[in-house]
Amino acid sequence: MRLAFCITVLMTLAPAATMAQSLAGVWEASVIVNDLEIPFRLELAGEGPHLKGWFFNGDERVPSTSGRFEDGSLVLSFDQYASRLEATLRDGLLEGKYGRSTRAGYPFRAKRFTPTRAPAVTEVPSISGLWEIGVASPKGESAWRFIVRQSGAEVSTAILRVDGDTGTLSGSYKDGKFVLSHFSGARPALLEVTPASDGTLKLVLNGKGLTATRQAEARAKGLPEPTDPSRHTSVKAPQEPFRFRFPDLNGRLVSESDARFRGKVVLVNVTGSWCPNCHDEAPFLAELYRKYRDRGLEIVALSFEEAEQLQNPTRLRAFLRQYGIEYTVLLAGEPGEAKDKLTQAVNWNAWPTTFFLGRDGRVRKVHAGFPSRASGDFYGEAKKEFTTIVERLLAEQFRTAR
Repeated sequence: MRLAFCITVLMTLAPAATMAQSLAGVWEASVIVNDLEIPFRLELAGEGPHLKGWFFNGDERVPSTSGRFEDGSLVLSFDQYASRLEATLRDGLLEGKYGRSTRAGYPFRAKRFTPTRAPAVTEVPSISGLWEIGVASPKGESAWRFIVRQSGAEVSTAILRVDGDTGTLSGSYKDGKFVLSHFSGARPALLEVTPASDGTLKLVLNGKGLTATRQAEARAKGLPEPTDPSRHTSVKAPQEPFRFRFPDLNGRLVSESDARFRGKVVLVNVTGSWCPNCHDEAPFLAELYRKYRDRGLEIVALSFEEAEQLQNPTRLRAFLRQYGIEYTVLLAGEPGEAKDKLTQAVNWNAWPTTFFLGRDGRVRKVHAGFPSRASGDFYGEAKKEFTTIVERLLAEQFRTAR
């Protein structure tokens, strides 16, 4: 009888032990990058070999491509970044690293999210709106945009440059400053924002000091405006066809003279699966292609990848699956070779950059960079600009054909 009782107790405890090992739920996580601890949110769901995880870019979810949790060890793969999260569960804490297997990676740790009441803050400065940050960037920019959305002590922001934005930096007000962070598997960032007595904002981004001025005041003071991405890059001889000749993922050489592009409106997109802003742009280009390909639109991605990816483009293939990309993708070389291979481009230095070709193969417009949803109205404006240019170029041909 005693043996039967013990067996009954063990059977009762077994499910509880299994539940104790479940990682499902939301976790408060952080990575250490250049001695800075960057907090972020991580969500896990599923059990054992069927585990799935998500990073977040604001409200956007960035999914793992595979995952498992066995014998106290967690592994999540994000093939679209060629990265892995590896951690061990001890005493309720997950500790390990995040990054590529060929690199040291970022130290990682996480604990379960536990709701806590936010401390009462009687006076929170209002910083919502558009600001500009004076810079002297390597890309020739004199200013970046600083986009702020605020609800009480809670704030979400993005810094928009000519190549794209930082993703959503989220946080709250405490002890006289806003402390914000971002990590979505890429773009780790820690930002402190302190309102100054002169009406500016003192920013510390990943340890670097910056100053933000409200947009209206920046114009009144005659400060330089942020770079217009539609005027940043051009071509040497716009009367000449834009040329490219690179292999596709099956090794077949593809050029602008191929029959598939003849008489079509073509978007030549300079990109790379390592580039976070290219990840922001890819789902929109995939949508644009599906909408207009039957009317004569083609898109060609010139993907510049590291040497190991050129030999075996596993990350690029995962990138294509992630965003449902059906247009032509070519392996154009390594990122450091891009300027030597894009010889027709003038002042090209932003990833991504898109060249808009009319049906005669000539460049009619160039757009540098691409913002994410974190940039709010600027994201909508970029999508509208792309769509307007495509529709105009398609319509020109219809008039010519009649």
